[in-house]
Amino acid sequence: MTMPVRQIMISDSSWKWLHKDVWSDQFAEAFYKKSGKWVPIKIRVRGGHTRTYPKKSYEIRSKGRTVHLNAEFDDPSMIRNALSFRFFERIGVPSPRTSFSLLEINRKNRGVYLEIEAVDRAFFRRRKIPFQSLFYATNDDANFGLISPETNRSKSSLFDGYHLIIGGEEDRNRLKSFISNLNSLGKKELWTYLSTNLDIDNYLRWLAGAVLTGNYDGFNQNYALYWHKKRRCFRIIPWDYEGTWGRDSYGKYFGSRPVPITGRNTLTHKLLAYPSVRKRYKAILRQILKSSFTTRKLSPLINQLHGSISKYVENDKTREHSPQQFRRERNFIKQYIKKRRKVILEEMAKL
Repeated sequence: MTMPVRQIMISDSSWKWLHKDVWSDQFAEAFYKKSGKWVPIKIRVRGGHTRTYPKKSYEIRSKGRTVHLNAEFDDPSMIRNALSFRFFERIGVPSPRTSFSLLEINRKNRGVYLEIEAVDRAFFRRRKIPFQSLFYATNDDANFGLISPETNRSKSSLFDGYHLIIGGEEDRNRLKSFISNLNSLGKKELWTYLSTNLDIDNYLRWLAGAVLTGNYDGFNQNYALYWHKKRRCFRIIPWDYEGTWGRDSYGKYFGSRPVPITGRNTLTHKLLAYPSVRKRYKAILRQILKSSFTTRKLSPLINQLHGSISKYVENDKTREHSPQQFRRERNFIKQYIKKRRKVILEEMAKL
């Protein structure tokens, strides 16, 4: 299968301006070739610590569409995000679609990129999900608690850690009230509140996905929250799963044990204090371990993703990791699954 080529043209001055301050979220004007025609787009550098890397990740916006072009520079396999989002879909959690492409900017080959669907209005429209508001969890303050893990002090606002993408002040206040009630209501009152204002089954499936894939950064940030318009409750969507399947967000060996079965945020802690929720969570984990999180079920997907990009990645001179390491990653991920299953089964017995 031939990998598609994405072509972008941008003036030299705009390109230099775009990279002068990599921490800026300002967009530059550019053009993208679509169906043989050049259409106007906006482009910016995106990401966290990866902004300082020689191979940047980008966000491009055109009329009615936003796409994230991820360099996946830290991931020697290049497939961890794609594999994670496909896995989440299999366990019933709506997740961004992904595809691989070769990026050309000003006719220069920039290497293999992972295209990730943005979580925006179009995301919900494609899935026919009625929603009212959308929030991104952008840093560790999005831990559903009152204390910032960065400063170990009270947050200046209960909205710290979040960015309102779609919605108004009423929606912002709804999330702040949710966090306030989560941390102030008694156990009985809190159960009534959470049963009404949170899709608990969706949250537990998301929690299972984050725990099984081993996303250490996925509990206090790197997720999206939305308010379901018809069901009138919060739901959660995963985001940024590069540091998973046995490696951290810098691509270093992470093993199969660092992420506990209980996750790492206040909402999970409060939910799992209820015996009925622990029972439901364990039932979800058992079902996923039986039907989805096995080497037999995941190996075909791992092989397909890895194989579809192998000849392109091995010829990609913009990559930090060697072709030899890339080849080893397929079995590395499969071994992680085997080891992680054992750890989860051990921890389930104690939950």
